[in-house]
Amino acid sequence: MTVKALVFDFDGLLMDTETTLLESWRWEWRRHGLELDPAGFFADHGGDANESRYVALAAAVGAGYDRDASHALRMEHRAGLNAALTPLPGVEAWLDRAAELGLRLAVASSSARGHVDGMLRQAGLRERFEVLATGDEVAAHKPDPAVYLLALERLGLPADEAVAFEDTPHGVDAAHAAGLRCVAVPNPHAEPARFAAADVLLRSAAEMPLNAVLRHVSV
Repeated sequence: MTVKALVFDFDGLLMDTETTLLESWRWEWRRHGLELDPAGFFADHGGDANESRYVALAAAVGAGYDRDASHALRMEHRAGLNAALTPLPGVEAWLDRAAELGLRLAVASSSARGHVDGMLRQAGLRERFEVLATGDEVAAHKPDPAVYLLALERLGLPADEAVAFEDTPHGVDAAHAAGLRCVAVPNPHAEPARFAAADVLLRSAAEMPLNAVLRHVSV
């Protein structure tokens, strides 16, 4: 079975935008003199989960809460945090080796295209990826396989000629539902014990060279 392409999730896998998301919400709660309880903060699905987060903050603040101002300030704060991000350890070495091996690269993310494209450009990675498939282009988010199926369609490849890379359990489920083998690198907010379904489980992209990863996933 020949691997011709690698399909990466974005948030929490290529760059640690999951932590900046959490920190932006902590900052916004503290701006109101409150502390965010991080339990249950990260949803078990892809896509934008912020509606329920704003509802919870509004209930905690009470009368006088300005949703529009809250959103604008939080997004400005998060943009500042995101501006300092670089690719996670080991990611660029994987991408370099993929290029040497002639592997095609894609991103399959539940986030919007503008976010993914902008962050990849910031990191100097955008030109490495032939295909982007994003959450605003599909009707359902991970664990639904739609965004992976879109990535495969754009690559023009069957699932057995590509390998997915994910940082969440629902991402692994989405990849498998699309027929892909999946390497999991849990983000700092995901419990590694929940990744039993992954074909390969790593602590970091720096833990294993890409050649070795692909050998393990093909076993």
